[in-house]
Amino acid sequence: MVRAAWWLLRRLGFYAVAAWAALTLNFVLPRMMPGDPATALFGRFKGELTPEAMDALRATFGLTDEPLWRQYLGYLGHVAQGDLGVSLAYFPTPTTEVIGAGMGWTIALAGVAVVVAFVLGTGLGAMAAWRRGGPLDTIGPPITALLSSFPYFWLAMLSVYVLAFRLDWFPVRHAYGLNVVPGWSLEFVGSVASHAILPALTMVVASTGGWMLAMRNVSVGTLGEDYVGYALARGLSSRRILVHYVARNAILPNLTGFGMALGFVVSGALLTEVVFSYPGTGYLLLQAVRSQDYPLMQGLFLAITLAVLGANWLADVATVVLDPRTR
Repeated sequence: MVRAAWWLLRRLGFYAVAAWAALTLNFVLPRMMPGDPATALFGRFKGELTPEAMDALRATFGLTDEPLWRQYLGYLGHVAQGDLGVSLAYFPTPTTEVIGAGMGWTIALAGVAVVVAFVLGTGLGAMAAWRRGGPLDTIGPPITALLSSFPYFWLAMLSVYVLAFRLDWFPVRHAYGLNVVPGWSLEFVGSVASHAILPALTMVVASTGGWMLAMRNVSVGTLGEDYVGYALARGLSSRRILVHYVARNAILPNLTGFGMALGFVVSGALLTEVVFSYPGTGYLLLQAVRSQDYPLMQGLFLAITLAVLGANWLADVATVVLDPRTR
């Protein structure tokens, strides 16, 4: 256990260095670009603001004439306090509030879709490998590979056209009905669920095949290991061999990919959210680029980076728990 804990601490140190590099890059890049957020905001008012207001706007966005190293230390201090500045597109709303609102919708939609696709794909892959040559192994991989070859946005547009416009089974736009008052009520929860089914189904269908194929291929190799043959010789039940000997070892390579996918949930399924006008972080990122909202773009970049690093570290922890060799 000491060796495993030391390995996890080293990995955590690596992720901490990567997070610091992302923070530094997040600070440097906007200052290398021409112009600044205050100038862009000042230009929107087209003379309605006095020139004296420019200094106040620059101070609001943390742009001063202090030496760069002092600005950098101040930036790190603000980030440590959770202060990512003021959004330009949603001025004067703080960037953290804007990202928090979008992240809640994204985690509820894309997060659940990624977990469902991973569990479903890995389970089907393990069963297909266990019954090689059976119906699931013969039909499942080609169908899921075909569905996975289509991009999210194409499946999203197809599902909108067929299931929403033609059959009118699901709503098309937004996260809930326009006439529904947000709150913990059955009407609101039902409206959110009905609006989330179609985009979530799109992401699950498009990504399940990848998890299934990866799990199936690794499981086939694991079935040839000596410890699986020993378990069969001992007369252990098929369920125990599949779960404890095959799936537990074959799932390890998938965990790294799952950590990456779970981390990138924060970025949202950009094109899917655009198709459905879903108010997640992917849709926010598009709006930030369109409106040149530098603080919001910085905040989203930082949130995505930290989420990916955190999810990968959790995947490392899961690997230590599942794989006795790391202990």
